[in-house]
Amino acid sequence: MTTKALASRRWWYIIPIVFITYSLAYLDRANYGFAAASGMAEDLNITPGWSSLLGSLFFLGYFFFQVPGAIYAEKRSVKKLIFVSLILWGGLAALTGVVHNLYMLVVIRFVLGVVEAAVMPAMLIYLCHWFTRAERSRANTFLMLGNPVTILWMSVVSGYLVENTDWRWMFIIEGLPAVLWAFIWWHLVDDRPAQAKWLSEQDKDDLQQALIAEQQGIKPVKNYAEAFRSPKVIVLSLQYFCWSIGVYGFVLWLPSILKQGADLDIVEAGWLSALPYLAAAIGMLGVSWASDRTQQRKRFVWPPLLIASLAFYGSYVLGSDHFWLSYALLIVAGGCMYAPYGPFFAIVPEILPSNVAGGAMALINSMGALGSFGGSWFVGYLNGATGSPAASFLFMSCSLLVSVALTLFLNPNSGERSPRQPQHSRLATNN
Repeated sequence: MTTKALASRRWWYIIPIVFITYSLAYLDRANYGFAAASGMAEDLNITPGWSSLLGSLFFLGYFFFQVPGAIYAEKRSVKKLIFVSLILWGGLAALTGVVHNLYMLVVIRFVLGVVEAAVMPAMLIYLCHWFTRAERSRANTFLMLGNPVTILWMSVVSGYLVENTDWRWMFIIEGLPAVLWAFIWWHLVDDRPAQAKWLSEQDKDDLQQALIAEQQGIKPVKNYAEAFRSPKVIVLSLQYFCWSIGVYGFVLWLPSILKQGADLDIVEAGWLSALPYLAAAIGMLGVSWASDRTQQRKRFVWPPLLIASLAFYGSYVLGSDHFWLSYALLIVAGGCMYAPYGPFFAIVPEILPSNVAGGAMALINSMGALGSFGGSWFVGYLNGATGSPAASFLFMSCSLLVSVALTLFLNPNSGERSPRQPQHSRLATNN
């Protein structure tokens, strides 16, 4: 079988599986915003301060268990880890629909974050086992498309579920598919190509040799401690922290911002909430394709984030008197914040060897989770304290601007390549 045929088979078999799995994870973390805008606070006597904390509490649990999950996935099994996680997070998401007091909700939101913590780094590790460096930005993007595409349809479906049932049934109905999918995942997934019955021995060997070859040009790193001290990993972690402030402040509170800003009902807010994620899906595909085609990473990360920062600032300047123009800028901001995900997460496996790259990606993602916690909590707090999203727009604009500065500071090529491989080899990162 030719290399081209092998590549086609991997894309068509693996990508739908990881896309659906991450979509289900994202569904169960993002629908809280619709419940918050649809009567949950009144039913459970949740104050505005508690509401903003509950929206962000998920990310606190998410922060603490990223690295342990990634280490288990790399050294043991992505398949087993995700199987158990699917059952637990689906069950916890459905249980959110039957809580009757604030304290039960606090526990469930935190534990849901713990359970889902390993999903993102485990999936990135899994894709590194199956796709080469020249493919990785696109592979990462198809995984992360589960984020905006899920919110795209979830924004509409959740609005209708809340309108025709209530927020409780929304959580129950949207939580159960993850439990069912766990058993499909277990049946379909192999941890590594060598275990795949749907590949020939020649296909397996060709892929394995390609993955081994691309490791030869990377400077060896002994252990996780050395990798975590790398200046590049530290800069990427800080960058992703600031970036995630903007993303999750936007994701979690957009329905409430729209509902309040234009006096919409929840169904209308759902439809309007969906459009930024349509822009995000288009932007992610275009940016990842260009990044893999040129084998450039950094130059496809900072420009979209700069545009998103300026769009948020424009919404701040316009204020509540120009809702529709401000909303158009929010579509731009949403699309541009998501566009660079594929190239960004392709950087780490290109500067660190495979024995530590998974843990480094988990550390970076955990800092993103911490930024998500801060962003979702503070945006909710600002919205409640000021009665307007204007201050939130300014806050998200500034955080994204800092992430742009950190990306520009990063030099992925310096000092990370082994002298065994020339700097201008076709396997070099060329950022």
